[in-house]
Amino acid sequence: MLIMPSQPPPVPLRFHGDEELAAGLVDLAVNVRADPMPAWLAEPIAAALTDLARYPDAGPARAAVAARHGRPPAEVLLTAGAAQAFSLLAHALRPVRAVVVHPQFTEPEAALRAAGHAVDRVILAPDFMLDPAAVPDDADLVVLGNPTNPTSVLHPAAMIAALARPGRVLVVDEAFADTVPGEPESLAGCRDLPGLVVIRSFTKTWGLAGLRVGYLLADAALVDRLAAVAPLWPVSTPALAAAAACASPTAVAAERAIAHRLADDRAHLVRRLGAVPGVRVAGTPASSFVLVEVPDGPAVRDRLRERGYAVRRGDTFPGLGPDWLRLAVRDAATTDAFVADLAGVLSDC
Repeated sequence: MLIMPSQPPPVPLRFHGDEELAAGLVDLAVNVRADPMPAWLAEPIAAALTDLARYPDAGPARAAVAARHGRPPAEVLLTAGAAQAFSLLAHALRPVRAVVVHPQFTEPEAALRAAGHAVDRVILAPDFMLDPAAVPDDADLVVLGNPTNPTSVLHPAAMIAALARPGRVLVVDEAFADTVPGEPESLAGCRDLPGLVVIRSFTKTWGLAGLRVGYLLADAALVDRLAAVAPLWPVSTPALAAAAACASPTAVAAERAIAHRLADDRAHLVRRLGAVPGVRVAGTPASSFVLVEVPDGPAVRDRLRERGYAVRRGDTFPGLGPDWLRLAVRDAATTDAFVADLAGVLSDC
């Protein structure tokens, strides 16, 4: 573990996987499922387009999300994508010592810095498993992901809960929680931890990156505090229709089945990668992506592009260097073709 004091970020924190994409490339860079939208989701979104003259009413979607997690609606705040939740936290809170546990999604730190806050980093060493003792006792804002992007590591809920205490806001980014069968380490239904904020997304499983809808869960007083700095009507009527549909029992059952299929596809990818000399898989992957270390990562990434693949560079994540690459989990056929090309690239290096 390494604690780094606040300093200007040496890498672009707002570089994201979509910047790796180009026409004709197989997308292994973005962790969004691209299967056709089911009718139970497409139909309410389409119907909402006929009702755009009215201002959005978040009530039904808020109630549906609350029911999905066994919480009252007052403990739910819908946002224009999960990323907006980090911006609201950065503007509503005044932390004395903000700590972000890395490697992880960089938007929380970027939002805090943009709002003028100093940020300290706890850098996890491979295999990227959290040690609660590494988080400074005087941190009054702590942010981490579970499962963590880009490492795909799933931390035990009890280990994360050990970070909660009075006077501290503990933010857990669970944007990928629904990619884990049964969500065993999710804290989304937990209402007895002081200062806990759980941030969730519909983007990954349901392919809604362009619609921008997510939410956060926290005690009602903190939700009100965050809502006070949000813009009016931040979530559109079609996005609210999607949120209500994705929080339904039908959606929950479907996402659990998808998570099981994803686990099989991920296991296949990890097995195939394990047979390629020079490839190191980080930790025990648990989500829809896998982090790998390869020799001469920038050259490998460029040669993979020449062979038709976009992969996510790792060096824009604090705590990772240029030899780390993040790979989205795809179907077995795509994996087999990719791993064969990766092996060829590495043998040429």
